[in-house]
Amino acid sequence: MESKKGHSKPGEFKPIDLLACAAAREVKDGEIVFAGTGLPMLAIMVAQHTQAPTAVCIYESGSIDGRPIDLPTSVADARCSYQAAVGDGLTDVFGQLQSGKVDLAYLGGAEVDLYGNVNCTFMGGPTGKRLTGSGGNSDIHSLAKRSVLIMPQFGQKRRFVERVSYITSPGWKIPHWPDKEWVPKQEVYGSAFNGGPAAVISDMGVYRFDAKGEMYLDTVHPGFTPEECRENCSFDLNNF
Repeated sequence: MESKKGHSKPGEFKPIDLLACAAAREVKDGEIVFAGTGLPMLAIMVAQHTQAPTAVCIYESGSIDGRPIDLPTSVADARCSYQAAVGDGLTDVFGQLQSGKVDLAYLGGAEVDLYGNVNCTFMGGPTGKRLTGSGGNSDIHSLAKRSVLIMPQFGQKRRFVERVSYITSPGWKIPHWPDKEWVPKQEVYGSAFNGGPAAVISDMGVYRFDAKGEMYLDTVHPGFTPEECRENCSFDLNNF
């Protein structure tokens, strides 16, 4: 993070500040960005005030290209529609996804795995816990040209797993029925394939995906080391 006084030092910012800045850097000027409630809203606003002033934000509840003066409490906040080009509903904004117009989408979840599959539906075996469910997660992760996952990690190793307990939203590789062989998502989606996850941003570092669709550690946030990132991950990271 950098300001007029130079680079910030650990302790001068909170993890949420760092997450928002890292997520904002993923936005390119002129892109159409699909954002949900919470940190994604902060990230797109930071991007619009820095390197991507002409980026268009679509809020899940129905507003397109709104320019709220301050941070809305949720995508249903009326402030999302301030100076918006369109103020409609779910059908319209998800139609933008289905027509392939969304360049970047922000998502979160309870678990993410080696291939960028997301789980926000169910964790554990028969006695496991039922979660909030997909909402728009599956549509967004499936249809955006690329997606950025924002996930807490430090002290929560169970969130970064080799295989998610349940695939709510598909990443780069998924099991193909009926034999359940893991194959590239593009083989399953065919002409409906638009892209996949570009990055996972945690409170410890930024992760990206290689040519095989496998996650690797790209950069480490100040205050952490690559070894600590690997210790907070449940699969072999960067072949360690």
